[in-house]
Amino acid sequence: MARKAFLYRLYPSCTQARLLDATLETCRLFYNDCLAERKTAYGERGEQVGKFEQLRQVKGRKATNPYAKNVHSHVLQTVVQDLDKAFDAFFRRVKAGEKAGYPRFKGRNRWHSFGFKELGNGFKVDGRRLKLSGIGRIAIRWHRPIEGAIKTLRISKKAGKWYAAFSCVVDDSTHARATGEAIGIDVGLASLITTSNGEKVDHPRFYRTAQRKLRVAQRRVARRAKGGKNRRKAIAILQSQHEHISNQRKDFLNKLANDLTNRYDRIALEDLTITRMVHGNLAKSILDAGWGYLVQRLTHKAESAGRVVVLVDPRSTSKTCSQCGHSFESLSLSDRWIDCACGLSLDRDHNAAINILNRGGQLRWGISSPVGGLPQEAAGF
Repeated sequence: MARKAFLYRLYPSCTQARLLDATLETCRLFYNDCLAERKTAYGERGEQVGKFEQLRQVKGRKATNPYAKNVHSHVLQTVVQDLDKAFDAFFRRVKAGEKAGYPRFKGRNRWHSFGFKELGNGFKVDGRRLKLSGIGRIAIRWHRPIEGAIKTLRISKKAGKWYAAFSCVVDDSTHARATGEAIGIDVGLASLITTSNGEKVDHPRFYRTAQRKLRVAQRRVARRAKGGKNRRKAIAILQSQHEHISNQRKDFLNKLANDLTNRYDRIALEDLTITRMVHGNLAKSILDAGWGYLVQRLTHKAESAGRVVVLVDPRSTSKTCSQCGHSFESLSLSDRWIDCACGLSLDRDHNAAINILNRGGQLRWGISSPVGGLPQEAAGF
């Protein structure tokens, strides 16, 4: 069994939209209260307030705080869980020696979702509508059938639009038919991906293409008076444009990941630390490419289809000859072609993809790289 999310657009009435916004504001205030309690306890008394202690306080807070009275208890419990996840991520970054990023208080319009923990307890599917406790039956567009057993629900607001994300348990015992093929993939900026078969997928550059429109929309926001109705409208337009770019990128990368997992049983990729790569002059292009999202979707779809994704050490994949193993120490980023004394002449990204495949390990039925890369069987691949 596996978890799978299904996202649907909600169409609340004006009254329901106000109630949804009020719930978001309640969750924001409750989050800030819980964070303040943890900071005060540790700063003044050296004590730590844990998740379970704050979960036990939900009932009392609902009784004593008027802003929490009309909100379902599970919604407030998920707020505590969200805060605890923020602290878990904080401690993980501290241990890893990364920038810590202590959990911050949420300002107005900085809280965009709330959740329910159990179907039938705060939410249920009522015919063609979604019924939420304290809000009512909301129109929802079921653009595709929902699969499996519904477990949890997350309501979110993005660019003025409301969405419902159902987390479901689905049967993953049926896998795609084996193809007997393996592939190495090198991600880049000139071409989004280059495979060990020599295929290239162009970088669509959705953000770069839309930059002019975004600049115009951003200037309109900057020229509107803060707190005014026209500024809110300008912000909504800007948010809508960013959402459109994000949706374009996600749609493209999902289709690409689906195509790759349909064609190959084994997929090898570089284990890139993208967070460290987005601080230079190529940061905008790297984020526009969506490398991290592509790896995430490939991993998820491969798991569902019974495929295997392997992440390999990215060091010197472009600077090593895939045929003889010679290292090109003087190769620069501007050199797009390699010529080796062994006779190999190849596009550097294609060469890197073959090295990635070889590092991932060849399949035991003897799939060889297209340019005669050294076969290296690995039990884990």
